[in-house]
Amino acid sequence: MSLLSVVIINYNTYELTCNCIASIYRYTKEVDFEIVLVDNASTEEDAQSFLVKFPDIKLVCSQTNTGFAGGNNLGIKNCTGNVILLLNSDTELIEDSLSYCFKYLISAPHPPVLTCKLVYPDGRIQHQCSRFPSVYLNIVELFRLHKLLIKKKRGELLLSSYFDHETSIEPDWVWGTFFMFERDILLRLNGEKLDETFFMYCEDMKWCYDLKKHNIKVCYIPCTKVIHHVGSSSGIEQRLNNIARNELLFIQLTRGRIYKWLYALVRSANLLSNFSKSGNQTAINLIRNI
Repeated sequence: MSLLSVVIINYNTYELTCNCIASIYRYTKEVDFEIVLVDNASTEEDAQSFLVKFPDIKLVCSQTNTGFAGGNNLGIKNCTGNVILLLNSDTELIEDSLSYCFKYLISAPHPPVLTCKLVYPDGRIQHQCSRFPSVYLNIVELFRLHKLLIKKKRGELLLSSYFDHETSIEPDWVWGTFFMFERDILLRLNGEKLDETFFMYCEDMKWCYDLKKHNIKVCYIPCTKVIHHVGSSSGIEQRLNNIARNELLFIQLTRGRIYKWLYALVRSANLLSNFSKSGNQTAINLIRNI
């Protein structure tokens, strides 16, 4: 039995996926692993081409595009490892991050969901550690109350771009880009699988929310890093609209409809107060999707 199962979803990202797989074989030296590649009904390239380049992977072909959550659940069904890593196809290893995180995870007294530092190709940090959407935190930002705190405390409270991602922390949620956990924690979830409510965007937020309800911690460690070639699959405006819609759905599912409306108004005011183009667009999308 492989100790670590790496699940990768491919949807029309053939070159990125090949680079990702090649980097795993190149850098992973201190843990036994298998790679389970789920092709989500891609049209760009024949999925069998992966087996020509990487004959040792386990290829699973879906007849339909089941989205990020559905694809990962399909991959998990075909895993043999007792530890699973969900790894985006647009990531690239530059060191033995899999072994490091695996050893950290299995040595923890209560194994958490674990992620590591994600960086852009130019080395800039991606701010993936976040709090769940909150009216309170948006009021803090709107009225600039966080400026009363020292920088370290401000970062720990708000996370995201306020947090420097240079120290270990337990955020509310992290991206599903690099998402490692013990397989047994799925037994605690409804249907013994990851939630598939969201086709794309905010599914990782919902996974962390569900796991935290069962006292599973979410941990971020900065001691190893992975390149993430983010944002290659869709236009920015479409992406912002999808995120806004799913964020509001997440809030409705977890906090109720009234809280969703209140959050949308406060969040929009907060975004508009920053006078940024992307913030203005996100605010418009939030109001549009109430």
